[in-house]
Amino acid sequence: MTRKIPKAELHLHLEGAMTPSLIRSFAKRNGLTLPAGIYDDQDRYIWLDFPEFLKSFDKASAAIRTKQDYADLTHFYLTEQAKSGALYVELFCSPTHAGECGISFDDHLDGVADGIDRAEKECCIIGRIIMTCVRHVGGDIAVEVAKDTVACGHPYIVGFGMGGNESMFSQETFYPAFKVAADGGLGCTTHAGEVQGPQSVWDAIDKLPVTRIGHGVRSIEDPKLVETLVKRGIVLEVCPGSNIALSVYPDFAAHPLRKLYEAGVKVTLGSDDPPFFHTSLADEYQCAQDDFGFSDAELLGITRTALEAAFVDDDTKALLIAKL
Repeated sequence: MTRKIPKAELHLHLEGAMTPSLIRSFAKRNGLTLPAGIYDDQDRYIWLDFPEFLKSFDKASAAIRTKQDYADLTHFYLTEQAKSGALYVELFCSPTHAGECGISFDDHLDGVADGIDRAEKECCIIGRIIMTCVRHVGGDIAVEVAKDTVACGHPYIVGFGMGGNESMFSQETFYPAFKVAADGGLGCTTHAGEVQGPQSVWDAIDKLPVTRIGHGVRSIEDPKLVETLVKRGIVLEVCPGSNIALSVYPDFAAHPLRKLYEAGVKVTLGSDDPPFFHTSLADEYQCAQDDFGFSDAELLGITRTALEAAFVDDDTKALLIAKL
């Protein structure tokens, strides 16, 4: 069992951490009637493919309407991860999703920060924020998100990223937004090599100032790309459970996590949108051992890789690594 192994997570969409029970709680508190077809009678989210997953994600996210909702969601997620040995989590936070629910940039941020503070006080887990733009809404809004993120200067915001539909627009479309973020001192990551193939990873590492790639697993299809990732020290935020759920690969036997690791690529483990994919950070670590053959020592090394690749400040990073 991997329960006692210290863990760290760099790839978690905050809205995607909402369980159906949390959705019901928020909807009741906010006087909302939930649309039909979000989850079934066994509390499993309903979707069939990646576009439908995004729609399901948006429907679920709409239950969040207040700063308190974001605070409670953040607190819930971090305290749950602390129980399984997590030391550190970077949360992908989307001001665009919050705005669509009528929540301002500042209220969204204040809510998440409050949840981070409460969780750290109770469980000693450290959470930080990666503000994200949404790919399928385009580059102009991404620039606005980046400018707002840099301008606020909140100490918990350590990075900038991009999620959303990978098949829309190019990575280069978002260069202006990423430049604003990088110039503002933020670490940068973007989704690539999940739904789209290795060319999307090339586009990301050649056109954007990123040191990490969300997913990136399809890099395995291009040996030269794998060599380049190793040479440049690019870190892949790998989420095997998500990849299987979304049919990127048919099963764990076909998944390239082990091959990437053995090729020298720096990999970390994340849960992505855990209740949507019936997984958790603890499950991802256990799966890495049971299905990919990682030893306790190798898993501890993956946690170290995550902490070293984290966008958190150097002093906090040193304290976290010392706990290993």
